[in-house]
Amino acid sequence: MEKTGNAWVFIILGIFVLIFPLLGLIPFSIISGLIVLILGIGLLIEGLMEMGEKTSLGILEVIFGIIAFILGLGFIVNPGLFSWLIGFLVWLVGLFLVIAGIIGLFTKSGNSRWNGVVAIVIGIIYIIVGNLIQDPRILGILIGLWLLITGILMLFQKD
Repeated sequence: MEKTGNAWVFIILGIFVLIFPLLGLIPFSIISGLIVLILGIGLLIEGLMEMGEKTSLGILEVIFGIIAFILGLGFIVNPGLFSWLIGFLVWLVGLFLVIAGIIGLFTKSGNSRWNGVVAIVIGIIYIIVGNLIQDPRILGILIGLWLLITGILMLFQKD
């Protein structure tokens, strides 16, 4: 039952980010901060779920989730911080997705492995698109897709 609830949280967050990748006219730093904040929440939830199955992998995901959460808050509160970290941010979020994907590959469940593959692919696309196109809407949509696909796969995951 817990996985079903978490799956719906991922789906709702994914739909929210897909519908509002720019959240209107809010500055890019705040949008990216929100996206990283949502990524941090997703990693925290996934890490806490993994604590029962593979404690060390769950702890690693929780640590990355906390880092993403703190960075997201920093970008929201201090847009100046964002201005010198913008290039690093794209690599960081993409790297977090790739690492979350690698962690997902080492879990027991077959669907978790698919979650891992999805996260790795979207993380690599995120890095490429972020460096070439630099459109925050596309980056938000990629995070939304990751959350949505992960949530859907979690719904079909056998306990």
